[in-house]
Amino acid sequence: MRVLIGSTPDEVARIAAENVLAGLARHGAGADPVLGLATGSSPLGLYRELARAVQEERADFSQAQGFALDEYIGIPDTHEQSYRQTLVNEVCNTIGLPAQSLHVPQGMAESVEAIEEAARDYDASIAQAGGIQVQILGIGSNGHLGFNEPGSALRSRTRIKRLAANTREDNARFFDGIEHVPTHCVTQGLGTILDAGRLVLVAIGAGKADAIAAAVEGPISASCPGSVLQLHQDAVVVVDEAAAAGLKLREYYDDAAEELTIVDIAVH
Repeated sequence: MRVLIGSTPDEVARIAAENVLAGLARHGAGADPVLGLATGSSPLGLYRELARAVQEERADFSQAQGFALDEYIGIPDTHEQSYRQTLVNEVCNTIGLPAQSLHVPQGMAESVEAIEEAARDYDASIAQAGGIQVQILGIGSNGHLGFNEPGSALRSRTRIKRLAANTREDNARFFDGIEHVPTHCVTQGLGTILDAGRLVLVAIGAGKADAIAAAVEGPISASCPGSVLQLHQDAVVVVDEAAAAGLKLREYYDDAAEELTIVDIAVH
């Protein structure tokens, strides 16, 4: 795992975008991009930087496919607070990813069984696309990835999950009161997330400091779903100073961020 610390949210966004583009080059092998997409405030700057790369002709997402991390159960995908609509507005309309190439877990169906079947099909559709090359992630204040709340199985697949009370409280600002926030969702599982070629997690602000410290330096545990990043061979965590405040190995992360040069490997 690499931990990269930016001095400002803008620098975090730039560093994260560079690592997304490098991950696509490394894991895409010349194929059209396949991105895993997160919602929330933390990745917004990253998406703006990817849009800048498109404008500068350093990237092209016109033939890309995008796979959302999660979706609420019980609200239609045309609802303004559905994650499909959020991603259309914040990603498709920003980086030029075609809306018809955006895949989102199914949160509306005639039965629970139908939603469960669609969740299994969602994992299959990721495999059929060749796998997610780079998965963009945020992290909840309780350490959740996607909507994998504390207690989630570390090898779980896309499935139905109940939202934790504090997650619903955090998201109530987007609705007309907490009573309107859905209680359940469909989310990529932690195992599904770990299948991606590269993980790029972005966190900004002091409210994420405890979660980042637990995810990066704590034990691998279902109590902190974000700790599964420690199991991934190509995970990049990009945070600002406030979110990095709880890290004990800060000096090492700063040293490790320096580029390896021929001088470092020369025989003396």
